[in-house]
Amino acid sequence: MLELSSRKVSGASQASAARIGVGGPVGSGKTALIERLIPVLRGRGVDLAVVTNDLVTKEDAERLRRSGLIDPARVLAVEAGACPHTVIREDPTLNMAAGDDLEASFPGLELIIFESGGDNLASTFSLDLVDWWMFVIDVAGGDDIPRKKGPGVLKSDLLVVNKTDLAPYVGVDLEGMLTEANAVRAGKPVLATNARRGEGVEAVADMICRAVLFHA
Repeated sequence: MLELSSRKVSGASQASAARIGVGGPVGSGKTALIERLIPVLRGRGVDLAVVTNDLVTKEDAERLRRSGLIDPARVLAVEAGACPHTVIREDPTLNMAAGDDLEASFPGLELIIFESGGDNLASTFSLDLVDWWMFVIDVAGGDDIPRKKGPGVLKSDLLVVNKTDLAPYVGVDLEGMLTEANAVRAGKPVLATNARRGEGVEAVADMICRAVLFHA
């Protein structure tokens, strides 16, 4: 059973939509994964919206708005202006306000996805902002990432190992990488994906639906 975050327990926000985070290093495939998740979740009847984070641009938000996968008005952008983890951890008020704006604009919203700007392995989400979060790494970053045991790898509710198709081309032992990831996470879930081809995305959606939305 998901423990309610301090965001909901505190009563500071009357939010009804579940809020989840998607973090990970630059180029790990966060936006590509969200692009694949949107039609899968919408196909399951989930009413959703997205908040993207970038340093000084709205690049990821514009990409999603142009995708045709979601009403552009359901995508808001937060410009961090500094270290990306600041606005998802130390002071997430800009993101919280964006989420509140989406809920005010779309009554009945069930899920808001917050995409972090590309960050390092120390990136984590404040539970004042999200109820549940995933961390996305990719095999091209090296199979030693799990052994480095960064907070993102260890503390996330779900670790996603993306770009599995690249393993043979970058000299990565994929099975070994997944074994080490499972070992360091001590039972917390790990899923392998190839977001570009949609492989493993249904399993990520299953996890979100069970852990956050309490759908079967």
